[in-house]
Parts: sequence; C-alpha cells; structure tokens
Amino acid sequence: MTAGGGAPARPPRRFDWRTAAPALGAALAFGTLFWQPLGTLVREWWTDPEAGHGLLLAPVALVLAWRRGRAPTAAAQPALGLALLAAAVLLRYASGLAAESFTMRLSALGAAGGLAVFHGGLPQLRHWWLPTALLALAVPLPAVVLGSAALALQLKASQLGAALLELRHVPVQLSGNVIHLPGQSLFVTEACSGLRSLTALLSLGVLMGGLWLRSVPGRVLVVFLAIPVAMLLNGVRIFLTGFFAYFVSPSLAEGIMHYSEGWGMFLVAFTCLGLVAWATARVEARVLAQGWA
Repeated sequence: MTAGGGAPARPPRRFDWRTAAPALGAALAFGTLFWQPLGTLVREWWTDPEAGHGLLLAPVALVLAWRRGRAPTAAAQPALGLALLAAAVLLRYASGLAAESFTMRLSALGAAGGLAVFHGGLPQLRHWWLPTALLALAVPLPAVVLGSAALALQLKASQLGAALLELRHVPVQLSGNVIHLPGQSLFVTEACSGLRSLTALLSLGVLMGGLWLRSVPGRVLVVFLAIPVAMLLNGVRIFLTGFFAYFVSPSLAEGIMHYSEGWGMFLVAFTCLGLVAWATARVEARVLAQGWA
C-alpha cells in the first residue's frame, strides 16, 4: 500500500527480449534487404523536383498510419502475410538483377504490406488504405512513363494555350509544343507540361478524399477531377505567358514572372479542388442525413 492508502504501485515492466526479438529481427531484415531502394528513393525525392512531393507524402502517410492505429477487426494472417513477403522478396531479387529501381521500390512497399497482413490481416491493410495510397503515390514512375506522359501533357497544354490566345485575337501559329508569336516563340518545355502540378493535385485529391469524404464515389470524383483541373489551369498559365509577352514585354515569359505564374496557377488549382471536395462533402452529409445511403 502507498502512504496515502491508494493502490500499490505497479513494478516497472521489464524489457522482454523473447517478445521483442521477432519484431527486431523483422525490422533488421527489412532494413538490410530494402536499404538500397529506399535510400535511392529518398535521394530522388531530395534532388528531383518531379519527385519532391514524396518528401511530404511519406511523413504524412506514416503519421496517418500511427494515428489510425490497429484496426478493430484486425486478426493475424501469418500464411497470407508470409506469401506476400515471399513475393516481395522475389520481386526485389528480380528487379535487382535488372537494376530497375521502380519495381525495387514497389517490392519494399509490398513487403511492408506483407508485414501488416502477417500481424493484423487484411482488415489492417484496409484500415491503412489512405497511408498505403499516399506511399504508393510517393514512388516516382519510371522515366519512360514520365517522358511519355510529359510529352502528351506538353502538346495538350500548347494546344489549349494557343486556342485561348486566338480567342484574344493574338496572332499565333502552333507547331507541336512551340507557340509562334510575332517576333518570338514560346517553347513549352517538359518542366511546363504540368506533370508536377498534376502529380501534386492527384496526391492532394487522395488526401482530401480520405480525410473529408466518406463514400467511395465521392473520393473517386475528387481524384478524377484533379486531372482536368490541372490540365486546364496549366493551359491558362501558358495563355497568360503568351498574352503578357505579346502585349507587355517578352521578358515576362521568363524569370521570376514565369515562375510566379506557375505558383499562382497551382494555388488556384488547389483552391478549386478544395471547393470540389467541400461541395462533395456537403452532398454526402445531406444524403446521409436523409437516409439515402
């Protein structure tokens, strides 16, 4: 008994190596096997502007997984978890032989999912669907896929920008991703394709849908609308660049003004997507209140 008559103090819990050994062994094996792909992934996040969103998505995903904790219906599924781990290890080995970084990084994500299934089963993986989706979006796509997507976005943005300039009676001639104006030409480079803003908006759409919305159709709608919003506003950005370069000064097509337009358009796109998510949440609340869901 304590001096104040309360309950007896509990003895401090001792560290049990026998209980902690499996978890420590799994963490050591995971780190040893996937250290290289994870290390190169973090380096690419830090050095490549097209992949920089991973520096934000990965910590947010880990925080969300920690806050959600263990699923109420979680139940260990060792056999399925070991099967997923074996498949991830085989993928890691095969991708290592081919020196293919994308599949190596996916194998690390698959191994993490296998560990979650081993300890909590598929209900735990479903409980962590949002952190898992954010981590998957943080893995940069292969350079071949990015190059093809960037080229297609360059052409679409050039066409939209030229069409908007023609509506404002600006003499313009479009040749692929080059917009010819009187006395100057605007070259829509890969950096101006809008791929970076599209990736960021898709990630934000997934995050908004997971945090604010409760229905699958609503979440899909927000993510789907991120694509036309990003493409439309990137075309508007190119239009503004050409408009200011033609009517004001060619110097406005480069330098700080050019980058300011990009940041401004992204903020507008983010606001538009937030309004779509807000409106969808209001519709969901009304439908649930009337008992239609």
